This record gives sequence, C-alpha cells and structure tokens, in this order.
Amino acid sequence: MSNQEKIYDVVTYGRSSIDLYSQEVGAPFEKIPGFHAFVGGSPLNIAVGCSRLGLKASLLTGVGRDKVGDFILNFLQEEGVITDNIPVIESARSSAVILGIEPPDRFPLVYYRDNCADSQITIDHVLKAGIEKSRLLEVSGTALNIEPTRSSAFLAAEIAQRNGVPVMLDLDFRADQWHDIRAFGITSRAFMRNVNLVLGTEEEILAAYLTDESQLNISHQQISAPEIKGDIDEAIKGILKLGVEALIVKTGSRGATIYLADGTIQEVPGFPVEVVNILGAGDAFAAGFIYGYLKGWDLYKSCRMGNACGAHVVTQLGCANFTPYENNILEFIESKGGF
Repeated sequence: MSNQEKIYDVVTYGRSSIDLYSQEVGAPFEKIPGFHAFVGGSPLNIAVGCSRLGLKASLLTGVGRDKVGDFILNFLQEEGVITDNIPVIESARSSAVILGIEPPDRFPLVYYRDNCADSQITIDHVLKAGIEKSRLLEVSGTALNIEPTRSSAFLAAEIAQRNGVPVMLDLDFRADQWHDIRAFGITSRAFMRNVNLVLGTEEEILAAYLTDESQLNISHQQISAPEIKGDIDEAIKGILKLGVEALIVKTGSRGATIYLADGTIQEVPGFPVEVVNILGAGDAFAAGFIYGYLKGWDLYKSCRMGNACGAHVVTQLGCANFTPYENNILEFIESKGGF
C-alpha cells in the first residue's frame, strides 16, 4: 500500500488516562494543596504530540462509559487526534494518575488502573483499527502487561509487519503494572521480534533484558520501582540481536544515543533548558522522532527533533497539554543553531 493510500500517519496503541498534577511545584506529595486536570498515558501523549506537529494520528486505546472517558475523548477531539478507534468499554473504568512535582529529581506518581478500559482492547478492536492503513505503528510497553490487550498488541504488530508498516516499541516500563517485573523482560523481548525501532531509557533497557532476580536490589514482588543492575552494553546488544533495526536510548539532558544492528553508535546532543517537570519528556521525544522519521529524515536528525520536543516539555507543568506545535519547535531549533 503506497503512502497515497494510507489514511493515518501513525497509530499509537496503549494506555490513556486523566492526569492530576500538583498545582504547587515543589510541594511534598503528602501536602499537595490541589490538582490540575490534564490528560496522559504514553500513547495518548505521543498521538497528541504528533497531531500538533501536523501528522494524522489515530489513538487505539479504551475508555470507560464515565465522565473521565468523556474528558479524555473531548480533549483528543479538540487536538485533532483521530478517536474512531477508541472503544467505550462498558465493564471498565477510564484510568487515572496522580502526580507530584518536586524538582530537580522527585516526580512521584500513583496509578489507578484496576480494571482499566485501555487494558480491555481486544483482537476485534485491533482488526477494526486500520493498522495496515497507517505509515507507522507505535506500541506502549505497558500494553503488554495483561490480557486481552497483550495478545491484541502482538496481533497489531503482526498486521503491521505483514503490510510493510514499521513498528516502534516505546518500552514505557512501569514496574507496578506487572505482576512480576521479570515478566516485563520476557514479554517485551518476545514482542520485539516484530519491532523495527525501540525507544527507552537505560533503566528501561535493563528491565527489558532482565532475566535473573539477582539483578534486582529488592524483591520483584515489591510495588515500588526497583533499582535494576546489569550491563547496559550487554542489554543493548541482546536487544539488537532480536532483529531490531535501531535502538534509541534516551539519556535525558544529554540527548539520545542511536544503536544500530551493524554496531554503529551515534550520540545525539540535547538542548539545555531549565527543568520544571520531566514527566512526559520521553513521549514528546517519541512524537518528535516520529515526525522526523516519517518526513524521511535520518535517525540523527529525527532524534534531534525528539530532543527539542522533550526539552520543550520539561519546562512545562504537564505532558500532552504542553507538547509543542510544528512551527514553534522548528523556530526553537533554529534559535539554538539548527539541527
């Protein structure tokens, strides 16, 4: 299918939520005086970011028949994200996240995802989503944590590969969303056999390559985020051996590093800014990267675009609500000396 026959630039698959952000930057979580109501969830943030950059983005997620679901859908429609593939799940609830902002390095968050609607995406939902009519499929790692969304994600990737649609996996590691942290590694490695591009932080890559409980400094049964030990170079090589064409490691303020299957490594510098809130920066990076990738840019330039979008978001209070528009971010890059 040629690009002229495609109806979407990108389909993003996975979680969506209402995000309640602390109204007071620096307030300890226990003393948050009130909350701003935004939207969130990695695939939702990426879809919004892509739409603001001028791409036709369709989000494949689920919402409940509830006011939170109405809130999410209304925001997406106002942003121009295609919502035709977002089923309303009668028996489930739209999910929520509460987030604190304590710069420079504390950004605690609490998930409310019991019986959440976006985990109820079925094979039938995927078959109706028109993935073969997209130029790229992006999948969130959290979509692999539970059935039926896990099997449905595997099917989505298979449909994409059969139709020549590149598949991008954003590792999106959330330890407390897995019944056993080791299951994240097992499942994501199996999924990566149908993936072209992988995005993740060093911690997420170590988690994706996790095979041995001794690599954890706490019991894998604990809900709090663990510290994962391991050899990052070994993990990167192991992931590339699964058939992944490129692994993009997000390195925060330093930018990103590109690893290719042939052993090529390329550092991509970031854009120094004053950080308010790091939450959502990785999703903004993904949106910027997808923009460049679909423009036919090389991986370096695409990552520079991603770095710029991430730099923009860390200066803001929230995620999707604050992702940049195409003209603004291109002007920002030009003001910093260009790509």
